[in-house]
Amino acid sequence: MGAAETHRTIDAVWRIESARLIAGLARIVRDVGLAEELAQDALVVALEKWPEAGVPDNPGAWLMATAKNRALDRLRRGKLAERKHQEIGRDLEARQGLAAAELVAAIDDDIGDDLLRLMFTACHPVLSTEARVALTLRLLGGLTTEEIARAFLVPEPTIAQRIVRAKRTLAEARVPFEVPRGDERAARLASVLGVIYLVFNEGYAATAGDDWMRPGLCEDALRLGRILAELAPGEPEVHGLVALMEIQASRAAARVGPSGEPVLLLDQDRSRWDYILVRRGLAALARAEALGGTLGAYALQAAIAACHARARTAAETDWLRIAALYDALAQLMPSPIVDLNRAVAVGMAFGPAAGLDLADALVAEPSLKSYHLLPAVRGDLLAKLGRFDEARTEFERAASLTRNAREKDLLLSRAASAGAATSPAPRP
Repeated sequence: MGAAETHRTIDAVWRIESARLIAGLARIVRDVGLAEELAQDALVVALEKWPEAGVPDNPGAWLMATAKNRALDRLRRGKLAERKHQEIGRDLEARQGLAAAELVAAIDDDIGDDLLRLMFTACHPVLSTEARVALTLRLLGGLTTEEIARAFLVPEPTIAQRIVRAKRTLAEARVPFEVPRGDERAARLASVLGVIYLVFNEGYAATAGDDWMRPGLCEDALRLGRILAELAPGEPEVHGLVALMEIQASRAAARVGPSGEPVLLLDQDRSRWDYILVRRGLAALARAEALGGTLGAYALQAAIAACHARARTAAETDWLRIAALYDALAQLMPSPIVDLNRAVAVGMAFGPAAGLDLADALVAEPSLKSYHLLPAVRGDLLAKLGRFDEARTEFERAASLTRNAREKDLLLSRAASAGAATSPAPRP
């Protein structure tokens, strides 16, 4: 194996194993920053040794063993206690003779709970949303600072600062490395799910830049969601989120045209949908429903996505059910964006005039003032009503608000089509 191939293998192994390494170490040292540092030390050793000695048969176990040794070295030198909070340091010093053996045994335990603890820690509410996203992708996604910055079109130093500050904030706030219980668990789980879905959405419909989609972020979010579903099988909303992401991801190939241009849902070639992902999504939705109780926000959105997934053609879409599901979602999670999506569904189910009435009621909503999809929806409904001049104006306004180059081109194209429909036919 050549050096380049070895480095590619190391990158792949790190993506797979880094979260496990960091989670196992963090439970012992009680500091995610120090845990990541120890894991990174193991990675450096691999980069030094594997190109010459070859990739081990079990590279994950090799990294774990190396990380253990690094942690044990720190224990023996007494530096681990210095890096910890004072009370943990005193405890470690008191147990110095037992610490090494406990460390080896503990890291060898089942790491499922450790990964769950790491998710809850990285998504702790003490951190800003941006910090939670960056830290989650770094610790659980195995992404480098450069990769995170590139994915979100943010300068690399900005991402680096967010990660450093996030680790410092967790340490200063003495956030326990544990799975919360009771009422706190529900609130913290909502934060974890929100971070995962935010990452997925940025990949599914990029807010800025030249690409309509960033599939890598969708894949990272899906992987985290699937892991979470295995770690928390009794949580309906976890399965609901996984169902939603699986079904939405199934459309990826059909959402982009030959030149990278966006293809809207009703115009997609459904034979290009990934029906393996559709089946996985429907199975996850069934698991959420089987757990009983009222469907949560993610499960309701998954049920809406399932209506599209079950329709072999756009004409077969059950818009009446979709509109009813949006009614339920609006009651559960009141939001102007939910209301806007409901307007689209009502327009499809009961006619564009009914949908436009709902969309018009949102024009004065302050939170949607700069939201490009409001004029885009109004433009679509106005065009269906034959009000092409007004539709063109709305599409042009939507194009001026979006920061995504591909979406801007699509909206300007729709504005031009509406303008052409308005122009009188040339005389023969």
